[in-house]
Amino acid sequence: MSSSFGSVFRISTWGESHGVGVGVVIDGCPARVPLTRDMIQAELDRRRPGQSDIVTPRNEADSVEILSGVLDGLTLGTPIALSVRNKDQRSTAYDEMQHTYRPSHADYCYDAKYGIRAWAGGGRASARETIGRVAAGAVARAVVRAICPQVEVLAWVQQVHTITCPVPAAEVSAAAVESNIVRTADAATAEQMAAAIRAARSAGDSLGGVVACTVRNCPVGLGDPVFDKLEATLAHAMLSIPACKGFEVGSGFAAPLLKGSEHNDAFYMDGARVRTRTNNSGGIQGGISNGEDINLRLAFKPTATLMLEQETVNDAHEAATLRGKGRHDPCVLPRAVPVVEAMAWIVLCDHLLKQRCCAV
Repeated sequence: MSSSFGSVFRISTWGESHGVGVGVVIDGCPARVPLTRDMIQAELDRRRPGQSDIVTPRNEADSVEILSGVLDGLTLGTPIALSVRNKDQRSTAYDEMQHTYRPSHADYCYDAKYGIRAWAGGGRASARETIGRVAAGAVARAVVRAICPQVEVLAWVQQVHTITCPVPAAEVSAAAVESNIVRTADAATAEQMAAAIRAARSAGDSLGGVVACTVRNCPVGLGDPVFDKLEATLAHAMLSIPACKGFEVGSGFAAPLLKGSEHNDAFYMDGARVRTRTNNSGGIQGGISNGEDINLRLAFKPTATLMLEQETVNDAHEAATLRGKGRHDPCVLPRAVPVVEAMAWIVLCDHLLKQRCCAV
């Protein structure tokens, strides 16, 4: 089972949703990068369950422990191991799912591929696996900021079901995003989104939507042509996030509606810096960052677990019905925001370190 990501800055996540704990091992982090437990915990606090009435009520502090690779607030250049204990497992809520496949979950596919699965909470298929990603993203951010302190990664909920945030990417601020429980960029829209999520939860249903992400002040030259293009590794990173079903960069799926004369980003000189007058390329051309904002949009499906009766089959391949139990997010988007940011930091860190390795 593939549980690793990255080339120079490489992460390997571990653990199951209802196991003893979850975490990550990070290889390739340079030495003497300032890093504290609080820096990692702050990001995990943004991802943790139970932080509002529109997310899962599972009661987890997600308290991180640094097991190796850091001494007196500085990285050692050795593998960094980070661990979070699971405290609030309620595996009995999943007893019925031990033999019955949940619609649109990984249950059947895991059984078909491996012949065994951690059925309580989904095991490795659970979004709880993303704890390791967020912890690693905090380390990646520390590395990138130590080299390029001007870089900023910011994600926000742009759409919940049919409700869309009207704020342009260039005007979104971290303060606005963190000021509401939905993590969108507009207070009025946040109220509408939260109401829609609550209504879906009351009906036993769920909602999907879109998370947008922008990378500001990215250095020019990140990304390797052909197979490791910057947008290709970003797509790999983002589409590996649980429930993410779509990815676009720059103009994305709007590009087919434009003519080349409308889509091309004209170059001009801004002092000594080469700029583009438009940014349909989304900050990446030829698979390499050009210094403009990198703009991404990610589509997330509605949460698969519903408190409604659904048709399914069991592991004996017999017809069955199943109604969801346990504690689940009626909409994954608010807690997906820090995961998206983390994966962006990890990709940027990996490409930045590769670029420094090949620089003359």
